[in-house]
Amino acid sequence: MPIEELTRNAVDVLPAGGLEQKLKLGRPLRVKLGIDVTAPQATLGNGIPLQRMRAFQDEGHTGVLIVGDYTARIGDPSGRSAERPILDPEEIDRMAARFFESAYTILDPKRTEVRFNGEWLKDLDFAAVLGLTRTVTVARILERDDFAKRFEAAEPISVSELLYPLMQAYDSVAIAADVELGGTDQLYNLLTGRDVMEAYGLEPQVVLTTPLILSWDGTKMSGSRGNYIGLLEAPEEQFGKTMRFPDEMLPELYRLVMEREPPQGDPLEAKLELARFIVRRSHGEEAAREAEAHFTRVVRQGEAPDDVPEVRLPEGDPLHLPKLLADHLGVASTSEARRLIAQGGVKLNGEPVADLDVPRERLEGALVQAGKRRFARFASA
Repeated sequence: MPIEELTRNAVDVLPAGGLEQKLKLGRPLRVKLGIDVTAPQATLGNGIPLQRMRAFQDEGHTGVLIVGDYTARIGDPSGRSAERPILDPEEIDRMAARFFESAYTILDPKRTEVRFNGEWLKDLDFAAVLGLTRTVTVARILERDDFAKRFEAAEPISVSELLYPLMQAYDSVAIAADVELGGTDQLYNLLTGRDVMEAYGLEPQVVLTTPLILSWDGTKMSGSRGNYIGLLEAPEEQFGKTMRFPDEMLPELYRLVMEREPPQGDPLEAKLELARFIVRRSHGEEAAREAEAHFTRVVRQGEAPDDVPEVRLPEGDPLHLPKLLADHLGVASTSEARRLIAQGGVKLNGEPVADLDVPRERLEGALVQAGKRRFARFASA
């Protein structure tokens, strides 16, 4: 495979010529990617560096996924103004398992090594931590963009946060990384890994960054924002969300996700093919066909799906419709449900409903629709 395939869509490959030198070593390279287990799901955006790892795997190299179970107890701000909460170890394990399941829709499990950085970080005594801190100056740490902005604004930065880039860098020392992958927002941390590896007498890793994919709303696709496509979301959700992208984003999505140029001609057909690809990769060909049929019937033709779940109505008369939507139709909150009702996006038996409190008699046996893709049929308790 030409080196251009390994570095496809890369923003940074540093240092210049470094990857070529690594490939001349004549052995499988160790290609590292740190994963964020605190995110609700592994997203289409997470898939971009995973695709680069898969390209290395297809050439016989080893992908190393680093689970930050130890660093999750400190919290990487990642541009936020506050630390992430400390997580329970069992919760970390559960979220990591969920990420692996998603990642293996792209990666080759046989060429993937999974490591938890608690393996080595828990054994560092205070003297070893002090030794690690000597590898980088405070001035260098404050070059990190989010730290620099918070320092200039006199916002609090804990010492534990300042240690995070060093701990992530020490992961590269522990696994003897040859290449580290990450989004462009991780460039500082990845370069710190080179400095720390050199301080420990190791050949520094090559840094390869990939673009941050944008969502249909024009902002970074993010699990915390909810504007993402999960790699293991239900096929109809993946398909429907993909169809929300504006036409002008198709060239970039084809380049990053499908790794090819979009077809010329009808943008709708190009978008449908992108949706088919995303579902097919995660769930298979049959799921892609069924998801497209669901989208055509429910969204394009405005009909109810074949299989509508039945929801038992709770006691009471009248019933508060926003709570029913939040509890049973996947609407994010009662406030979101009220907004949807106000916009005419909630229907009972095909007719828009404007009332928040609805007589029980009107709800019994009714087909309810929230938005374009959520349906249920209310039944008596």
